[in-house]
Amino acid sequence: MITRYTRPEMAKIWSDENRYNCWLEVEILADEAWAELGEIPKEDVEKIRKNAKFTVERILEIEEETRHDVVAFTRCVSESLGEEKKWVHYGLTSTDVVDTAYGYQLKQANDILRKDLADFLEIIKEKALAYKDTVCMGRTHGVHAEPTTFGLKLALWYSEMKRNIERFERAAKGVEAGKISGAVGTFANIPPEVEAYVCKKLGIRPQEISTQILPRDLHADYISTIALIATSIEKFATEIRGLQKSETREVEEFFAKGQKGSSAMPHKRNPIGSENMAGLARVIRGHMVTAYENVNLWHERDISHSSAERIIIPDSTILLNYMLRRFGNIIRNLTVFPENMLRNMDATFGLIYSQRVLLKLIDKGMSREKAYDLVQPCTAKAWDEKLAFRSVLENQPEIMSTLSKEEIDDAFDYHYHIKNVDLIFKRVGIL
Repeated sequence: MITRYTRPEMAKIWSDENRYNCWLEVEILADEAWAELGEIPKEDVEKIRKNAKFTVERILEIEEETRHDVVAFTRCVSESLGEEKKWVHYGLTSTDVVDTAYGYQLKQANDILRKDLADFLEIIKEKALAYKDTVCMGRTHGVHAEPTTFGLKLALWYSEMKRNIERFERAAKGVEAGKISGAVGTFANIPPEVEAYVCKKLGIRPQEISTQILPRDLHADYISTIALIATSIEKFATEIRGLQKSETREVEEFFAKGQKGSSAMPHKRNPIGSENMAGLARVIRGHMVTAYENVNLWHERDISHSSAERIIIPDSTILLNYMLRRFGNIIRNLTVFPENMLRNMDATFGLIYSQRVLLKLIDKGMSREKAYDLVQPCTAKAWDEKLAFRSVLENQPEIMSTLSKEEIDDAFDYHYHIKNVDLIFKRVGIL
């Protein structure tokens, strides 16, 4: 991933240095397990633990000849050891090391993402509470529908992110796994006790059954979950973009002193952060397709998944880390304009209260069909002639002979529409 979207803590996890460190830890732990079983001298393992070293440069140099990264790695490590080097990679196949270390790296990345998700959820909660009762226009199909509150919009995001966190925990546990079961998963040359020992030490789980590799449906599920979380962020960002339109201007991304919105138009304040989220979500969804393609491997494994995974797994975690941090800051610093929200509610001449009028007529004994047929022409007249809906109603004899002035007043009170906000917040778990 390009440095523009890579935060230092994620860059460290997916660095060559950390990858080889994880490989080395798996190798040493496997030898420790052999020693516990009495198959390898413990003093040799102690020497390996103390003296085993590598450099990325030397590994790459050897790989130029071997054309095999794990062989290059083991040879590089062996150069730092004495006779005990014969126990390096003992009984292992390459993917015993690579996949188990990958599970450990993913655990490291997931620990960062878990904190990011928790922080992001808290930011949404705080903003939702701050604007719980801030009335605004609810829109369906992009058209004014009925009043809601800005806090309810955020509460919806909160609920969705709670589900995303549950999904992430499940999928993360799937990939925080190791396998040390040999060339085709039969434990022919290495006992299951070695796998159990290594995985326990790394804080990951041993995969119940494997071939030469871990099943890639686990990783497809994981990337799919990351893609869904990114898509949720994109959805939230799209709402901000829509509400920041000049003719709407109900919210606005924070615009810093000295910030520029356009090289040509000095007045521009664009929702660039939210637009950035939309673009990055597309990238992650593309990685999801590749992850699904990686599930279908030949027999007990082929290597077609490897080149793709070197890109899609680190990049997906890096991008989600970036998106959660950046969009969290966007929400935290979002400028909200309650006065514009009220102004926009009046833009459709009071038509947003049409259902209340309809229901009041029904409550007075009128059939639904007749009430609808009385109200709809009034809405059309108000819209087409830019008249206040209430004034049109007041000139409709049959409606006015059915409803009193007080009942009309009540129909046009937006507080009716937000009376259950506290109840919804409690159901979501914010209150």
